[in-house]
Amino acid sequence: MKFRFIFLMPAMLFILSVTARAHHGQARYDTTQITVNGTVTEFQFLNPHAEVYFDVKDSEGRVKKWVGEASSPNMLVREGWTRNSLKPGDRISAVGHPAKDGSNNIFLEKLVLPNGQELKPHPRWQA
Repeated sequence: MKFRFIFLMPAMLFILSVTARAHHGQARYDTTQITVNGTVTEFQFLNPHAEVYFDVKDSEGRVKKWVGEASSPNMLVREGWTRNSLKPGDRISAVGHPAKDGSNNIFLEKLVLPNGQELKPHPRWQA
């Protein structure tokens, strides 16, 4: 019986890790990459994913509300973020993948601040 358990345990752990990873897919986002420039209105450093809310002016001067999806706060801390990394009024360039449904959502690959500093919203091995 112990013999069977020793071989089944790694298989069970692998299956569980694959299903846990599936939750974090980016199926709702397009594979193309865009850059959107805007002004931060809110930064939610919360689980399961931190979100950056920002306003973007279109070519006619109308303001569009956007949401950028980042990783969990736990992962962001590993990338050097804090809950104070972004504040309302901060100008950002959001680089990432737009939502397939045409909504103003973006899966963030990086944020670029006016001073050129880049904030990576996902672990280096993932994004």
